[in-house]
Amino acid sequence: MTLSRRSLPLLGALACPSIALAQGWAPNGPIRVVLPQAAGSSGDIQLRQMAETMQRELGAPIVVENRPGANGSVAAGFVKQQRPDGQVLMLAGVSMVAFNQHLYRSLPYDPLKDFAYIAPTTNTNFVVVASRKSGITSLRQLVERAKAEPGKLTFGSAGIANTTHLGMEMLASRAGIELTHVPYAGSPQAATAIISGEVDLGFSVLGIALPGIRDGQVTAIAVAREGGRAPVLPDVPTMAEAGVDAPVIPGWFALMGPAGLPDAAVTRINAAVQTALREPAFQQRLIAADLEALFDQPAAFRRRLENESRVWGDFIKARGLTLD
Repeated sequence: MTLSRRSLPLLGALACPSIALAQGWAPNGPIRVVLPQAAGSSGDIQLRQMAETMQRELGAPIVVENRPGANGSVAAGFVKQQRPDGQVLMLAGVSMVAFNQHLYRSLPYDPLKDFAYIAPTTNTNFVVVASRKSGITSLRQLVERAKAEPGKLTFGSAGIANTTHLGMEMLASRAGIELTHVPYAGSPQAATAIISGEVDLGFSVLGIALPGIRDGQVTAIAVAREGGRAPVLPDVPTMAEAGVDAPVIPGWFALMGPAGLPDAAVTRINAAVQTALREPAFQQRLIAADLEALFDQPAAFRRRLENESRVWGDFIKARGLTLD
């Protein structure tokens, strides 16, 4: 296993520390936010944009520390061992804390016991796209072809048990069809494979697929999204509208820290996150990529996490999906 690490201080105008002290907790120096993704990834870009506001609100610089590897286990294993004082946090994706415990026979962390949940940040929506070469233009056509020739149609994903894999597995299960999975090393590789026609289909992050959809390189056949159609793709039906009733796979990020983080720190950092999410410039970036800001309080968000872990954990076990 290779550890890739990159740290970059994000400096800016800092608020007076007395504001945080008045609320019962203040940072003692720079706050390190560990990210289980490489520099330049979607989570990395999002975090660095939010950090500009968060450091102003908290009165301390935010340092983004990239620790990718082992589907988030490298970052999680590191953060759980840190002192619960608010100086080391982590921005985690849903798969790390809702899926991994059902996929791996052993993990170096317990998602529910080893972390304090501070605040969700954003949720990613997904879209089912077909290659132009496949000739598929609707979800109904996909289902009809898959039933006529089980296993012949192929779909690409960003990796085994990635959300782009699980989402298509759920679609196939609810539609009663059989598709052949072709995993790739990441979302860009999977997107390229769909565009080239190397695979027929894909369950993609909407923001990643959008340029190819708009350029006519792939065909959007359904969006996997709560709350109706995507504003950026108003003519594309939801999966339910297209005839497949399936749970929408979550694609959220959340800020967390080591278990035992003081309530005053959780409250203060949660407020800073929510302020960052409401920044007009950040809101415009979210709208352009069809991302949704999430504003849950810690207890409500933890309940959401537990429910999604149960729903998708049962599905993962039923499909017999495991990772070493």
